[in-house]
Amino acid sequence: MKAMAALETAKKFIEVQFPDCDAALLAGSVTRGEETATSDLDIIIFKGELSSAYRESLFFDEWPIEVFVHSFTSFQSFFKSDRERGRPSLQKMISEGIVLRDHEKLNSIKNEASKQLEAGPGKWDDKTIQLKRYFLSDVLEDFIGCQNRSEGIFIAGRLAELLHEFILRTHNQWTGESKWIYRALRNFDEELAGVFAKAFDDYYTLGNKSGVVKLTDKVLAPFGGRLFEGFSVGK
Repeated sequence: MKAMAALETAKKFIEVQFPDCDAALLAGSVTRGEETATSDLDIIIFKGELSSAYRESLFFDEWPIEVFVHSFTSFQSFFKSDRERGRPSLQKMISEGIVLRDHEKLNSIKNEASKQLEAGPGKWDDKTIQLKRYFLSDVLEDFIGCQNRSEGIFIAGRLAELLHEFILRTHNQWTGESKWIYRALRNFDEELAGVFAKAFDDYYTLGNKSGVVKLTDKVLAPFGGRLFEGFSVGK
């Protein structure tokens, strides 16, 4: 029922706010059936004549809406940026998006988004792996040595970000942020995602670091383990 209301609101939104747009898509959690009480509507607008892409947040008919406005070429630079950082935000929205207003160019854009999602961001080269391995090792050592619970909470959060990134990028997989960290891991390996979540949950709820340390060392092992001695940048 909420999905239908969202779709009708989205259609009304483009008729009122972007009547002259060339194409529009409804994306986000509503399209996947994963909406919650606080979910907003992600709407992508395409306009042929546009000086620069932009994003705007607003309320419409009591719905929070995030609107992403693009020309038929501006999305390409965002695709490139998303591939480089390893998080396919725009590709995912466009690929999954429900068409609100169609255009002859829209199908090819959706196909390109889907192809990029399937291909992944590309594996890191050896130099990047060494750099990421070093920083992951450094945060792990901070985590192990930390005696201050308040500080440890935030070190653990940073470690989770770096560890999930290392796991996924070394396997040519897309990464996430916030709730998408777990979702990205689950999409890659559901069992591993469970181990990952439990390890950090054990630390946050019980103060037990062993699961996090064991998992991080296991992930680093195929690449030579923790890295400190011999590492240099710019030498």
